[in-house]
Parts: sequence; structure tokens; C-alpha cells
Amino acid sequence: MMPHRVRWRALTGPLIAEPRTGRQHALAVLQALLVTFLWSTSWILIKIGLDDLALEPLSFAGLRYALAAAILLPFGIRAMRTAHGISPIDPWLLTRVAIYGLLFVAVAQGAQFAALAVLPATAVSLVLASIPMWVALVALGEGAERPSVGQAAGIGLLTLGAFLYFGPFEVEARALIGFVAAGVCVAAAAASAHLGRRLARDVIGRLGGPIGLTASSMAIGAVALLVVGVALEGVPQPDLSGWMIIGWLAVVNTAFAFTLWNHTLRTLTAVESSVVNNTMTIQIAVLAIVFLSEQLGPLQVVGLMFAAGGAAVVQLAPVLGNRLAR
Repeated sequence: MMPHRVRWRALTGPLIAEPRTGRQHALAVLQALLVTFLWSTSWILIKIGLDDLALEPLSFAGLRYALAAAILLPFGIRAMRTAHGISPIDPWLLTRVAIYGLLFVAVAQGAQFAALAVLPATAVSLVLASIPMWVALVALGEGAERPSVGQAAGIGLLTLGAFLYFGPFEVEARALIGFVAAGVCVAAAAASAHLGRRLARDVIGRLGGPIGLTASSMAIGAVALLVVGVALEGVPQPDLSGWMIIGWLAVVNTAFAFTLWNHTLRTLTAVESSVVNNTMTIQIAVLAIVFLSEQLGPLQVVGLMFAAGGAAVVQLAPVLGNRLAR
């Protein structure tokens, strides 16, 4: 689960910019790369759980995020209690947090697991690489941002990459379900990112920082996802290997990775963190080839490179444009 890209002195502290040395910057870059690597390995572990261990996608996702939320929630509650003494949390804010959790965890993550159940990891990763494009288009549609030449170029590059990767092909019924699920994931993730931007304005003073927002929204979304998963798929009964994967995904790839990512944001700029984050598309493809025996042709490799580059340009164009305008 990707946290908000804001720079924090601490998980529950005020928003400030901190000076950095060359050594601190290099360490932060390496830590951010470690986080993206952990997030990329999640795709491989999810595919193993779905394909080899026959875990059901919705309950699998629900167990992962419920366990991660249980780990983060004590810290989130403490942060929110501290913030509540300064600025009380009103019901409308709680409603927005709940909607955010339902969109980003219950719908987006549930749909991602469902897509991975029937599609190759690389294909799903490429579809999800378009999320920054849709986030930008929503912002443009609302007039929150002005369209730029860089964003248009990035969208064009991403579209070209997708065309080169997929090319003309026939979609089987089972694969079509996967692409629909991936589309639902993209829509929910884009909508939640848009809502998250607005919620970020209230994070500092009223939710105790990103830990408060993430822990509370993840708990709400995970419970809803787990309830739906049990209703549709039955009570999950993972074996030891399944619980090991679920535990690793929850403890290391979610709770630990989220904390470390926020730590790197004390040092890295938004541009730098975006560039590092966009390496995940390539990392997932390489890991899928090595561990899942997924095959990619030359055009598909080029398409992935274009798509990853296009997604990065869409994200970075507004930031770089603002810097040049100063």
C-alpha cells in the first residue's frame, strides 16, 4: 500500500523540510529502493499464494491487510489521540477516512488480487502503471491543475508502451475477467488517490500524521474486504506456507515498508521518490521472469520501458514545471 508522498520529521511529527548530507541522501535512496523491491516481491508472493497454494484472492488480500492494520493500529491510535487533544476529529472526517479505506484497500487491493489470480503479474503491473495518468486526468477535469506538454507527452508514451506490450490480441473470457478487475483496481486507486490528496490537508493536525490515516483507513478497508471474501469464498484456511506468505506480506512488505518509506521522505524530494517508485514496473517484470517463468518478447520489454517512463513523466511534469516557473 503506497503511503502519501509528504516529507515528515517523524510519523507523528510536524511537516518540515530537513537538511541533508550527501551520505544521508545516498542512504535514503538505497532505503527507498529497498522498499520498492519489497513491494515488487509482493506481486511474486501473491502469485505463488494464488497459483501454487490455491488461496482465494479476496480473503487472501483481506488477511494480509487486516494483519498489517493490527500492527499499525496501536501507533495510529496513539497518534490520533494526541492530535485529538489539539483538534477534535469530526464525523465528516471519519466518513471520508472510511470511504478512502474502502476504495483503496477493499476495492483496489481486492481487485488487484483478483486480477493476479487470472493474469500474469507483468500484465497487471502494466495496467496499474496507468494510475498516475488517470489521477492527472481527474485533476485536469476538475480544473485543479493545468494540462502541460509534459503530461500529454507522458500519457502518449504510456499509451504507446501499452500498445507495444499487448499489441493486437484476442482476450479469452477468463482473461477478460482479469482485465476488468485490473480496470476496477485502477479506477478505485485513482479515486482514492484524489481523495487522499484532500485528506492530506487534515492529516497533520487532526489525524496525527500519515500513520493515523493509514492505520485507520487500512483497518476499515481490510475488515470490509475480509467480510466480503468470507461471504463469497468461504472461511480461509491457509496452510503453514500460506500463513508464512501472509505474515511476510503484512509485517515486512506492508507495515515495515510503509514505515521505512515515510522515513525516506524526510530526505528525498517528491521528484526523487517518484522516480524510485516508478522503477517497480521494471522490477516486477524481472522478478516475474525469474521466479514465475513469465516470458516477454522484445517489443514487450520496450513497451514496459515506455510505459514506466510515461508514468514517471506524468507524475513529474507538474513538479518540474513548478520549479522552472520559480
